[in-house]
Order: sequence, then structure tokens, then C-alpha cells
Amino acid sequence: MALTGKQKRTLRGLGHHLQVVVQVGSDGVTDGVVAAAAQALKDHELIKIKVEAEKEGRAEALSALAEKTGAEVAQTLGKTALLFKPRKNKPKIKLDAPPRPEKPAAGKPAAPEADEG
Repeated sequence: MALTGKQKRTLRGLGHHLQVVVQVGSDGVTDGVVAAAAQALKDHELIKIKVEAEKEGRAEALSALAEKTGAEVAQTLGKTALLFKPRKNKPKIKLDAPPRPEKPAAGKPAAPEADEG
């Protein structure tokens, strides 16, 4: 499940106020970190994590954690990242909302309907 740009933007807005719930330390992505992230994703669907690795190792640690938990990386900003994994039953975060009907632009009349006949 690859996230679209619009979906990532929605998740960034939802995740802005979140506190870090999982920290990846100098030991990297251990079994304990994976278990903690998996439980947090099960509970919340969207979590904020902090990766304390050097700049070169952050992307690798994030991709490994996302792969092991089955989550998607919604945002990476420095040492902080957002992971998203929707629940199979009763998801709280719904990204695929039905499209809104378009409204005519302000100041422009709606297009007249064609006459039949």
C-alpha cells in the first residue's frame, strides 16, 4: 500500500501534535523496538518515532522498521518520522474519503444546462 501525496499530507496534519512513542537507539532496530512499534501501530494507527542513528543510517533503520511492522513511512523530518498502518477492522483514520462535489467558482455563474430540442 503506497501512500499518495494527498494521503501523506493528511497524515502529516494528523501527526503534527503527536508525541514520540518509540525511539530507535544506538542498537538499531531490535526485536524490542519492532514489538513496541507494532503494538503502538495496533493501538493508534499513526505513530511518531525518533531515530537516534547517524544521518546515513536513519533511512535504513526507518525502512527496516516499516518493513518489519508492515507500516508505511508518512513523513521523515530530521530524526523524527511518522509511521502509518491502518487497522483491518474499524480503522480510525480513513484516507480514502469520497470526493467532494465541485462548487462553481466565486463570482462566476454556474454553467447553464443545454436545452433539449
